Amino acid sequence: MNPENTRLSWVTSANGHPDFPLQNLPHGIFSPAGETPRGGVAIGDYIFDVGAACRAGLFNDTAQYAAEQAAGSTLNAFFALDATERRALREALLALLDESSPHRERMQALGDSLLCPMAACHLHLPAKVGDYTDFYVGIHHATNVGKLFRPDNPLLPNYKYVPIGYHGRASTIDVSGAPVIRPKGQTLPPGQAEPTFGPSKRLDYELELGIWIGQGNARGEAISIGNARKHIAGLCLLNDWSARDIQAWEYQPLGPFLSKSFATTVSPWVVTAEALEPFRCAQPARPTGDPKPLPYLLDPTDQETGALNVELEVLLRTTAMREHNLPAQRVALSSTLNMYWTLAQLVTHHTVNGCSLQPGDLFGSGTLSGEHPDSYGSLLETTVGGKQPLMLPNGETRTFLEDGDEVILRARCHREGYASIGFGECSGIIQPAH
Repeated sequence: MNPENTRLSWVTSANGHPDFPLQNLPHGIFSPAGETPRGGVAIGDYIFDVGAACRAGLFNDTAQYAAEQAAGSTLNAFFALDATERRALREALLALLDESSPHRERMQALGDSLLCPMAACHLHLPAKVGDYTDFYVGIHHATNVGKLFRPDNPLLPNYKYVPIGYHGRASTIDVSGAPVIRPKGQTLPPGQAEPTFGPSKRLDYELELGIWIGQGNARGEAISIGNARKHIAGLCLLNDWSARDIQAWEYQPLGPFLSKSFATTVSPWVVTAEALEPFRCAQPARPTGDPKPLPYLLDPTDQETGALNVELEVLLRTTAMREHNLPAQRVALSSTLNMYWTLAQLVTHHTVNGCSLQPGDLFGSGTLSGEHPDSYGSLLETTVGGKQPLMLPNGETRTFLEDGDEVILRARCHREGYASIGFGECSGIIQPAH
């Protein structure tokens, strides 16, 4: 066993922590009450203030430079670093926070100025999002949704050749905990010839992975599949809230618009590509008869190690549950192994036409449903388009989300012989339409 997998931290709450042990060290933007937002690293129940560590002279050389980029009010400058520079900071943080760190007493003496209790801090959107693209790589979700609209032909022919995606609205991306206001729009009620206007009645969640882009590319110069992994700074959870009734009326011929652009929620912590390395695995084999990806999307190393094994969970807590102090109930358990395309393939395909990516751009994976109803990542699938209500343990039912409902996404990586790491929560409560 690699000694790093059993390392402990002098920040004792990190040891055995379900999300943030020493082996994780995700980056984010935080602010204690009344203070300005700045960069930090999650360790157990605390946030390590990267800027304070810089001022205390705890870093050297490349790590110092990388820490300065990670200490600002957004992580864009940190994302823009070369992967070797980001790794240098990670190695320095591992050494500083290790239980045998020679700087332990000095850091403990700095107290809350270096380690801030997470519960006393506000968490912010990690980066300024210049552009947002939502993909559709969950093949079971694509098949399930396709069956609702095209029972005899659920997957269109291009799906297995092209990583399908669309450009979303970057201005309405918000961090976990921000309220989600029920959108208004046009819908076409069943049996009517003309649309009506009002609040969505079929509001839904989507369980997705968020991909933060690191270094970008020059316009006109595609990122090759062999180099694509270097351009991914880290991952988060992403809920692409969807108004299904608005979507059904507007999506042809150009796809989603107002049904998606009203809100997207991401988790506040960016789990770095380096922390996820132990959980890489082979891309699941395509079913017999499926076409091979075209050469620009096919790389042997990416096929052997380009997938990630991350457990994904959806929980729901209604107003009645909160009033009776009942916990959130799990409604789905899925995995990133349900991705038909790898993360590297998404980056390469996005740039193959010469499109330029920028540090802080965000990708959504698309809904990552599994094969069975208890692994479906949206209510549209779980309730078969609203025909089969979801039964909750307290006797309530749901076809789609009601005002006051809280949706919580979680993600964890497990592997025998390795410390498990988590993403933290991605949550939002539905507020009535304005």
